[in-house]
Amino acid sequence: MGLAVTLALLAWALHGVDAGALVGHLRRADPWLVLATIVLATLTFPLRAIRWQLILRDVGGSRLPLGALWHATAIGFMANNLLPVRAGEFARAYAARQALPVRFTTALASVGVERVLDGLVLVGLLTITLLAPSFPRQATIDGASLAGIATGAAALFAGVLLVALLVVHRPAPWLALLSRIAHAVLPARFADRVAHAAEGLIAGLEVLRNPGRFAGVVLWSLVLWLVNAASFAVCFRAFGLAVPPESALLLQGIIGFGVALPASPAFVGVFEAATRATLAIYGVDATRAVGYALAYHIGTFFPITLLGLYSLSRMRLHLAELRAAAATAD
Repeated sequence: MGLAVTLALLAWALHGVDAGALVGHLRRADPWLVLATIVLATLTFPLRAIRWQLILRDVGGSRLPLGALWHATAIGFMANNLLPVRAGEFARAYAARQALPVRFTTALASVGVERVLDGLVLVGLLTITLLAPSFPRQATIDGASLAGIATGAAALFAGVLLVALLVVHRPAPWLALLSRIAHAVLPARFADRVAHAAEGLIAGLEVLRNPGRFAGVVLWSLVLWLVNAASFAVCFRAFGLAVPPESALLLQGIIGFGVALPASPAFVGVFEAATRATLAIYGVDATRAVGYALAYHIGTFFPITLLGLYSLSRMRLHLAELRAAAATAD
């Protein structure tokens, strides 16, 4: 399914693109600004490790070492680039379990908390763009209203966050309910495993019980996504695109929601199609938009992939282990 989505979106993104003009746009791009783009985009990954440390601060009885969390983060995003179906989320939790006193399910739940907060921050920043005077009020993507997309996404992520808050503040009734259901439909040994895993998942939500830490995690999320948006904005200048700076918030929001689709490793096709559709709102032609997308996507692919492979070797792990961990978790 992921391969089919990738091929379909690539075909759409590349249709009508002038190959000669695309190469010309790539050659004329400012190399120093492209380098600055890559640095800013790569900086978001250590920021993720810092935020993850705050989320998992009390797990294992002490503050977890940032170095090990960085290696697990780099491995996870490297795996997203090299393995299908977002295997990096499971690879990251698996790497954390190997290096730290953290259960796999706890690490995975903490990554889930990150994803919900990422979604809410992206929606908030995207809304700023929708309210900006420069935004075309009637703009749509494939016939869908951007305001409607933002509203639906906000409702989804807020609903997930609300459920997580309810569960983490009163876990006993939820665990008891899950245990009863599991024992009613599964053999005893599998039901016990489900109940045990649920306890680990709730441990990964502990940050939601502490308002101060939760506010800190939200702040780091905002910093992370503003840095990421800055990388898109700098790349606009590298390619001489006459778009307002706040359009970077819109672009990262559309791409962020787009990569939720099933796709091949590194979200090939999804990234290019989302970029072309978003920049078309501001009158950027298809060839320049795809040139921009390819430069950004390829340029930011290699640093975290190489850093992740280095972390993989430091932790004495192998890609086959990560693939197996993802398959088992599925």
